[in-house]
Amino acid sequence: MVSKEGLKLIDKILTDIDRNGIVTNTIVADLQKLRPFAIEEEDPSLTKVIRLTYEHIEENKGFSIPIPEDEEIEEGVELVKIELTEETKVESLNYLVSLMKDAMKAANRTDLLEYRDALMEF
Repeated sequence: MVSKEGLKLIDKILTDIDRNGIVTNTIVADLQKLRPFAIEEEDPSLTKVIRLTYEHIEENKGFSIPIPEDEEIEEGVELVKIELTEETKVESLNYLVSLMKDAMKAANRTDLLEYRDALMEF
């Protein structure tokens, strides 16, 4: 995100998450306000992640997507489904929103796209 107003809004969202956890109405409204900044910056991936995120939070009354795994998964290894607690849901949403600050950084872009895919599959 390049826009100063967009960055301020991201900081507000992160502060709200840290202080209050996932307050559905507030986060959805703030993400809806953030989306036009991504559109203006012509970043369709970030725009889509923002939309999918607020739609997911609105529909599920929370955030149910885990933080993407750091290490590659070996072939043939059975995946273990991780139970999300309220704390890990908050951490994951916090991480996702923090990625939006510097969405063009390669590592952040990779994780944003993993979140996008997970949100579309949910």
